[in-house]
Amino acid sequence: MADAGVGEKPAAPPLGGGEWLLGSSALVIGLALALPILTIIVLALTPTENIWPHLLSTVLPGYVLRTLALLAGVGLITFVTGTAVAWLVTMCQFPLRGMLTWASLVPMAMPGYIVAYAYVDFLSFAGPLQTWLRAVFGWRRPDDYWFPEIRSLGGAIAVLAMVLYPYVYLTARASFMRQPATQLEVARALGQTPWGAFRRVALPLARPGIAVGVSLALMECLNDIGAAGFFGVRTLTLGVYTTWLSQGNLGGAAQISAVMLIFIFALVWVERQARRQQSFVLPSQRPRQPDRVRLSGWRAAAAVAVCLTPILVGFAIPALILLSFAMSRLEDAVSLPYLKAVSHSLILASLAAVVAVVLGLILGYANRLTRDGFTRRVIRLSSMGYAIPGTVLGIGVLIPLAGFDNALDSFMRDRFNVSTGLLLSGSIAAIIFAYVARFLAVSFGAIESGLQKVTPNVAAAARTLGRSPWAAFLDVHLPLLRPALVSAALLVFVDCMKELPATLILRPFDFETLATTVFMLASLDQLEESALPALTIVAAGLLPVILLSRTLHDPYAGASARRVRSPAA
Repeated sequence: MADAGVGEKPAAPPLGGGEWLLGSSALVIGLALALPILTIIVLALTPTENIWPHLLSTVLPGYVLRTLALLAGVGLITFVTGTAVAWLVTMCQFPLRGMLTWASLVPMAMPGYIVAYAYVDFLSFAGPLQTWLRAVFGWRRPDDYWFPEIRSLGGAIAVLAMVLYPYVYLTARASFMRQPATQLEVARALGQTPWGAFRRVALPLARPGIAVGVSLALMECLNDIGAAGFFGVRTLTLGVYTTWLSQGNLGGAAQISAVMLIFIFALVWVERQARRQQSFVLPSQRPRQPDRVRLSGWRAAAAVAVCLTPILVGFAIPALILLSFAMSRLEDAVSLPYLKAVSHSLILASLAAVVAVVLGLILGYANRLTRDGFTRRVIRLSSMGYAIPGTVLGIGVLIPLAGFDNALDSFMRDRFNVSTGLLLSGSIAAIIFAYVARFLAVSFGAIESGLQKVTPNVAAAARTLGRSPWAAFLDVHLPLLRPALVSAALLVFVDCMKELPATLILRPFDFETLATTVFMLASLDQLEESALPALTIVAAGLLPVILLSRTLHDPYAGASARRVRSPAA
């Protein structure tokens, strides 16, 4: 069998009835996982109680404006910080560059709400910093001096941006590393300064990749509930949570969720458009990477400061604050509430990771083999859950599950005079369903990437040797996919450990995870008690950072990639 031509998708071996069964299974799974999104849209358009006029005249404009301001601030800072750090570590040679290349990822291990709790405690009027300033300068009252208010929109923007800038750093660095040296050299030969070459050539070429990173960062920002709530910023996400749990208005929560979907679809559209344009930075032949500019003196010090500052602000300082709290509460490590929260988080994350990997494998394999356009579109729709905030997804999961429970209970009462109660609503199954719906995209993406590296000709060869489709899958595809499956399971596991909004909405009564424990304790200003579970989440979050850091090695390693030159060259 001849290999497929370059740029052509190789034909998959026919599976007969197995292909139909696989496609049907993928269609059912995709529709089930897309159900929360469809539920929110339907409920918002056909509410039992139309409160749109009330929302529009009261809280909704404020929610929208504050959300837009938060997204604009976070987007701008992540763009500037992530792009600057990526450019420096890719194009320049300076002290600590190797360490800063992978260390720039570690803020991703810090959930935004944990960083918010640490800084609010550290920078508040009663915190260590202001207490020290008053002791040194003899100040007594807040009127004696000025200090920026941390519980503000500006504080929320600064903290979330320092946690989310690695998304832009990753995509910007990947774009810069793939730009041929000849383009920048031609710009310099035409009289452009280094800054001019960056602004007129390198930055426009990297714009699609940077747009992808900014879109991902804003999706995570829109999902945040803990940091925004702790800083007192009433965003749409927090509005969904308070409207449902505090006011008991499910219809209003669904309608606010529908407004959030508009933001999400806009970000997804920007991200998809940017991905389509990324191909123009990928030349047909491996390009020669530009020689790194050797920095010295104050330029080297400035480069180190630019790269090190976001690492300190986004990871090192809050980690040290939490560590100091945890050291004074070491006895909590054997306390029953902490151990129960750890066990609950591990159980939920492990089950969700297994389910997500199995479903991701089915969807990925079906997407590879099926020729039905509708099925492929449903598969893509089911993988959009990662863009949906946890609060929206929680409402979208809760409504159909509650409807099923009520219908089943009514049927059993009418026929058998037996009440079944709530079987799925407020259960572990509901949380796992929400986790899988939200993080299936992570699993699906990793598995799809792994499948792209396995040529269908290998499976076809196994079929010609007498293997059944199932045996060919087990003996050929599964061993080759093992690294992708392990990575997918690990990434989903860590994301589930950190997930807060959906867990808050769907958890059973008196069921705490590490994330909800940190949220509840911090909401009660018990920061020291929340430090140990917070550090446990951070430790788990370092695992995918270690995996990602292994992908940051120069793809053009060799003599040309290792050459450096002085600024005067």
